[in-house]
Amino acid sequence: MPADAIAPGVNLKINGDRLWETLMEMAKIGPGVAGGNNRQTLTDEDAEGRTLFQKWCEDAGCTMGVDTMGNMFAQRAGTDPDALPVYVGSHLDTQPTGGKYDGILGVLGGLELIRTLNDLGIKTKHPIVATNWTNEEGTRFAPAMLASGVFTGRHTEDWAYDIEDAEGKKFGDELKRIGWRGDEPVGERKMHAFFELHIEQGPILEAEKKDIGVVTHGQGLRWIECTVTGKDSHTGSTPMHMRKNAGRGLALVTELVHEIAMKNQPGAVGAIGHIDVYPNSRNVIPGKVVFTVDMRTHLLDKLEGMVDEFNARAPGLCEGIGVDFKCEIVGQFNPPAFDEKCVGAVRDAAQRLGYSHMDIISGAGHDACWINDVAPTAMIMCPCVDGLSHNEAEEISKEWATAGADVLLHAVVETAGIVG
Repeated sequence: MPADAIAPGVNLKINGDRLWETLMEMAKIGPGVAGGNNRQTLTDEDAEGRTLFQKWCEDAGCTMGVDTMGNMFAQRAGTDPDALPVYVGSHLDTQPTGGKYDGILGVLGGLELIRTLNDLGIKTKHPIVATNWTNEEGTRFAPAMLASGVFTGRHTEDWAYDIEDAEGKKFGDELKRIGWRGDEPVGERKMHAFFELHIEQGPILEAEKKDIGVVTHGQGLRWIECTVTGKDSHTGSTPMHMRKNAGRGLALVTELVHEIAMKNQPGAVGAIGHIDVYPNSRNVIPGKVVFTVDMRTHLLDKLEGMVDEFNARAPGLCEGIGVDFKCEIVGQFNPPAFDEKCVGAVRDAAQRLGYSHMDIISGAGHDACWINDVAPTAMIMCPCVDGLSHNEAEEISKEWATAGADVLLHAVVETAGIVG
């Protein structure tokens, strides 16, 4: 933050009722079938949500910029034309059966921050930019955090444009179709800092009865695609001792993944999610199983040790039952450690405002994890009921949303520098 930064007064708070009303209004676009939202990226519903966000931002006096990946940047001017902006935001796209808050809270919390500053006539030295990153969810066009990944140079724009959805439609074509491919070259913007407000998507804050999670790290991730090959044969007529059951190999490896994660507590997780079984027939012993192991922790050495142990032990488990095992890493990123000054600004804001808080590690990937590569970055989390997310039953309280946005306001304003 600037050397001459002034801490905002404790009475500086957002309008919680207005924030909640804005969240509920956005939720009317792309309603789900069970109370949540289906506003997947680059759909007509996504376009409608973007248009509403743009209107709100322009009504708040912001200028809107859109880059060639569809990322939206609503800027409130600062007093110093040479000062780099402080960015804040998240994403408006949802899962097919998503909730009303995942990502959306961070975008609309940024808008509410700007509205509050306007209401109070507060000027900042650095401009403030409320951001909507395209395709954070990655559910229609994989991978997740796609546009922020292109912004930071992790992916190329041409590669992203060529990604196809399940119907064979390309990302670049759909971005153009909905009218949100901007002219601004992606990645040219420079940032003074970036803050992302998000629901936790886990149960820790609610269980610990904390209002605010001060996110110090994100988890690193390794996705290991595994293929176990045996021999498909009749389940009724093949003697047990003569079977080459690839499904049994899957079972042994599943237990191995759990064992490795438990050995590396605290702060490590592991599971098998996606599974394809061949031939997937009721009366045929599986001859091949393809599945993906997901291992995560916020410590790089621990993560690499978990993968090394898996690679050392999994082949032997399968060999012991007469099936073959092969694997390769198909997705990975190292754990991000967020900027100490930005994290400190979040922690100080929560303390100053009297909100209960604790340090926490993000268990999910977020755009902030990529932006951390190019700018000082921090995240703020608020609780969600039962830790449930990526589900239409996802729920938070107005009080939790308000507390998170209050902390966001203070951290951003302190970093942007109050003038006068």
